[in-house]
Amino acid sequence: MATLARGKVVCALVLVTVMGVALRQKGAALSATGAAAPEITGQNWLNSPPLRLVDLEGKVVLVEFWAYGCYNCRNVEPYVKMWQKKFSDRGLVIIAVHTPEFSEEHKLENVRRYVQAHDITYPVVTDNNFAVWERYGNHAWPTLYIIDKQGIVRAVRVGEGGYNHTEQTIQSLLAEK
Repeated sequence: MATLARGKVVCALVLVTVMGVALRQKGAALSATGAAAPEITGQNWLNSPPLRLVDLEGKVVLVEFWAYGCYNCRNVEPYVKMWQKKFSDRGLVIIAVHTPEFSEEHKLENVRRYVQAHDITYPVVTDNNFAVWERYGNHAWPTLYIIDKQGIVRAVRVGEGGYNHTEQTIQSLLAEK
């Protein structure tokens, strides 16, 4: 009986620790809201020459931190593609920052193959050294940062879900002057 009780206590402590880490991660990303978006640089750009946020003033920018081997990122991918098709002609620019989670994701050819096989047409930049990840204070895959026309981070979405709210945020920022 004591072993069972000890097991329950250990499970409870693990659960509390995991929840605390998740809340800290979400809080860290959310603290970026209202701040000027950090510049995006990387080793390699796919589907585009290098982009600079300063050159995208007047556009709404969705920055997606992802990794091709990330299960949750794959679940978000259809929505990002849909927003690209739905809003790019109205001023939405999507930049996918591929920050590797696993060792094979460091290889440019693997990223290129995934992007091509999955028909990802928006700009993708590799961030193998986590420089952009750290500049944004990011802590999780996937995370979406929505930047307004003046270069201010206006919304952050960590993880899956919230697709309707994210789309409403994009629409609202596109409508702003």
